[in-house]
Amino acid sequence: MPAPPHSDQFTDWLRDHALPLTHLDPEAPLDDLGPLRELVGDARVVAIGENSHFITEFSNLRQRILRFLAERCGFTVLAFEYGFSEGFGLDAWAQGQGIDDDLAAQLATAIPVGVEEPLRWMRRHNATAATPLRFAGIDIPAAGGSLLPALAPVADYLRDIDPETLPAIEQAMRIAGSFASASAASAAPAWTRLPAAEQDALSAILMRLRVRFRAVEVLYVSRGDRPSYDVALRRLEAACHADYGFRAMAGLYAGTGWTADTSARDVYMAESVLWHLQRSDPGTRIVLPAHNAHIQKTSVSFNGHLTGLPMGQHLHNWLGDDYLALALTSITGHTADMRPDENARFGFAVDDVPLQPPEPGSIEAAFADAGLGLSLADLRRAPRDTPSPDRYRIQSAYLHTPVLDAFDAVLTTPTSTVADITH
Repeated sequence: MPAPPHSDQFTDWLRDHALPLTHLDPEAPLDDLGPLRELVGDARVVAIGENSHFITEFSNLRQRILRFLAERCGFTVLAFEYGFSEGFGLDAWAQGQGIDDDLAAQLATAIPVGVEEPLRWMRRHNATAATPLRFAGIDIPAAGGSLLPALAPVADYLRDIDPETLPAIEQAMRIAGSFASASAASAAPAWTRLPAAEQDALSAILMRLRVRFRAVEVLYVSRGDRPSYDVALRRLEAACHADYGFRAMAGLYAGTGWTADTSARDVYMAESVLWHLQRSDPGTRIVLPAHNAHIQKTSVSFNGHLTGLPMGQHLHNWLGDDYLALALTSITGHTADMRPDENARFGFAVDDVPLQPPEPGSIEAAFADAGLGLSLADLRRAPRDTPSPDRYRIQSAYLHTPVLDAFDAVLTTPTSTVADITH
């Protein structure tokens, strides 16, 4: 059955209430973003989405919004869809450690999801700022491609705190190293080719170590200190969630997976945001860039089947109005469709795909019918007594969800361009 178009009433409301923006240039003046101050209010975590990775306009807008929230609203942490464990090195660089060229080496094996330019701006900003900005990774290691960025520092910690566990974690690292890759796109199929005995051994070791960390917490803290323990445990939990993700993905593709079983990564990211928030100074506020499908406040379903509980749903449940989800999307242009390719650098190829006209019933179609260009709409003020968009773009497809429930606001660009990620 064709999707019903969004109502003329919603389109009329959007035309009358969406706020035009002026600039896409990250270095442009910030005055046009002034309405963001009221929209954000007192929220402690503001998530900035994108309907596709690798889009130039979305990266530019995120940088502008980061600048605005830092310079004019007092936000002091950038929490990124980047490995929790790897994030500590990037934070040190953003605080001024090392030399400018060190960043390229740290990001050499990372998927270029738009973290480099914000980090370079943060380093420049922090050189003169009274209150420096911090960087916080929140994700599982290497985008799910390798457990080693998390396990290697855990092994270093245990070498000093609990050396009798070293043979176990070294065995886990040996197994994890046998299928390590740049992303889950190539690591997941490599994991499926492991002997079942090795898959099970890896999971068993990780779970045993995690339970031991909790069981002898007092002993570990007495031999070291609380901050080191907390970081090591969170790193170990990252490896556990990533390992669980391999089983969940295998089950999904085999048709034997449990409902919403791929949610392990999202709940880890949500918990990591809280982890950083709870260990920061009172009043700390966090900017959180991530994909729209991660920041939305409603569950993710495809073809009527519940497939995931996203990070944003957890954060909304825990933080209430202290969490704000701002989606970024576009009306026309191109998108970056990702397809598995184990021979590609990151385990997937990126196809530059022209966007078709917005599908009726989508938030993109509503913006197009309202004749809007670069503009921002506070969906919390939209009428609830009339039909409203029930889907939004995700790459070149659509994710069906009540958009007014999924996001607090939407920022739309008139067009989108796929960035070159080969360099």
